[in-house]
Amino acid sequence: MQFKHPEILYFLFLLVIPILVHLFQLRKFKKEYFTNVKLLKELQLQTRKSSSIKKWLLLATRLLLLAALIFAFAQPFLPAKDSKAQNNELILLVDNSFSMQAKGSEGELLKKSIQDILENIPENQTVSIVSPSKSFWDITPKSILKELQNLQYTSYSFQPDYLLSQVENKKPNTTKDYIFITDGVDVSSEKTTDLVQKGTLYGIFPKAENSANCSIDNISISAITDSFYEISVSLSKNGNVTDNILFSIVSDSGETVAKSTISFENDKNEKVLKINVPKKDFKGKAILEDNSLPYDNTFYFSLSKPKKLNVLVIGTPEKNNFIRKIITPDEFQLTETTLDQLDFSSIEQQHTIIINEPENITPSLSNTLLAFYEKGGNLIIIPSENSNVENLNTLLSQLGNLRVNELQQNEKLITEIHFEHPLYKNVFEKKIHNFQYPNVQTYFPVSGTISSILSFEDQSPFLSWITNKKGNAFIFSAPINKKLSNFQNSPLIVPTFYNMAQYNSGTAQTHYTIGQNEQLFIETGIGKDQVLSVQNESYSFIPLQQVLNTKVKISFGDYPEQAGNYSIVHGQDTLANVSFNYPRTESDLQKINSSFFDTFTKINSVSTALNELDSERNDTGLWKWFIITTLLLLFIELLIQKFVK
Repeated sequence: MQFKHPEILYFLFLLVIPILVHLFQLRKFKKEYFTNVKLLKELQLQTRKSSSIKKWLLLATRLLLLAALIFAFAQPFLPAKDSKAQNNELILLVDNSFSMQAKGSEGELLKKSIQDILENIPENQTVSIVSPSKSFWDITPKSILKELQNLQYTSYSFQPDYLLSQVENKKPNTTKDYIFITDGVDVSSEKTTDLVQKGTLYGIFPKAENSANCSIDNISISAITDSFYEISVSLSKNGNVTDNILFSIVSDSGETVAKSTISFENDKNEKVLKINVPKKDFKGKAILEDNSLPYDNTFYFSLSKPKKLNVLVIGTPEKNNFIRKIITPDEFQLTETTLDQLDFSSIEQQHTIIINEPENITPSLSNTLLAFYEKGGNLIIIPSENSNVENLNTLLSQLGNLRVNELQQNEKLITEIHFEHPLYKNVFEKKIHNFQYPNVQTYFPVSGTISSILSFEDQSPFLSWITNKKGNAFIFSAPINKKLSNFQNSPLIVPTFYNMAQYNSGTAQTHYTIGQNEQLFIETGIGKDQVLSVQNESYSFIPLQQVLNTKVKISFGDYPEQAGNYSIVHGQDTLANVSFNYPRTESDLQKINSSFFDTFTKINSVSTALNELDSERNDTGLWKWFIITTLLLLFIELLIQKFVK
């Protein structure tokens, strides 16, 4: 036992006072002579003994009472086991990702956790609360009650190591205690093991009652007809989902476009719905109605009526016949010209330029095409068997790290399709391995850093792709006229050239994912001091943008913060509709990393952690017990005075 004010113990010398008083009160009995009667002598003896016992009892009680009172003022205490950590800062890392929308036994996991914090942290205790989307430093929870109660769910995953780095940057060189509040869905960490050596690590891991969940993962255009878009809606389930689920597509105006009831077969976790919608501008959402996470039950998407794109073909009319059949007037504005009749001023107005087997690409044309590419244009380069290799390499080297070697005169089969390339998105329902391989009779060997779209049997590229994230260049390594190749007769010719011609046009783009830094090219002309904004009824922002001739390249970065349908606006004019959805990274509630919990001291509430910290780090005060002892002794003295004769 130790004392906060040991100097007060000097007052124990005051215990001498009751002893002195007791000694002065000892009186000699005066002799009284009575008749020599034996009974009176016995009464005299009993009275003397009784009076002496009472005085000794009172003396002992008063000495103990005064000593207990002195000890109480000296404030005795039992020292804490971990008193050195008494000034540690308390940090709460709270998971507000979408998986915390799940319901536990007492409601939504996040809402219950916030309530636990507000109810159990004392009003005068300063803490810091850090979440994936928002941080509160050195606050008392009651002072930000509304902010905590209104803390929104976020698409950002709960990444402990990232949040711990934030804490260290904000509070370096301080000792800390941590309370983690997370459901553990897809959570991992390398830093929590080290924290155990530096401070106490508590974990509250609320659990969802129902881990089964359905989600809408994607919507894409699978086919286009004269009047309709066929859209594919990709659905998935996690866990045992046996109930029928209501599915619908609703426009922003409230019109129900499609409605059905779906169910998953027991052995399948994915399902694809095919739905036709009119081939016109459309802005709406697909909706699922299940009893689990709500955030992934809504998928926003927009469809745009195709606009005619300007395509310029530089080549001879007889070699352009196959292009005319693919680049049709209903979707493209096709312009044909030979190299010697080319109007250089028209290049800036094009979306795609096809260099169709010219014998020589002049330096002036090369520089013009390079500028077109750097400002976001699409280039399709088909070499001629008589191409000037030196001039061709001048252009290719400026586009990227690419060059061709002298023409080779031997046959090669085109055997490999790179299905994952965006050029073939939604073209194939499944990967095709056995098809009628097209061939070429001559080819230019290609070297350099390239991305191959179609490859020969020896894995060398037939169709390559280069991009600077603005423009795109598609380079064939062989002539494809009918004399030297049968590629024009292959089923690949139509989707390949059609998709290259409208690549990055934004036509019929359905949606973007928040946080993926997606890009969009808008066909419009604005001044350098003008900007485009993205907005809907409740939210707006100005994205990063770059003016490129007749286009504006928009980079969305991490914006917007909320999923929904938006419009791209210039002044009062709406240029395009775009939709944004949250990533589906939190949809699988069964992806709980149980090994993550092993590092922690598991608790059920914040109050448990605070009580344990208090008992281990705060001294146990004993002064209250000495006050109680003083009062008890005072009561005992009264009893002695009253009942002891």
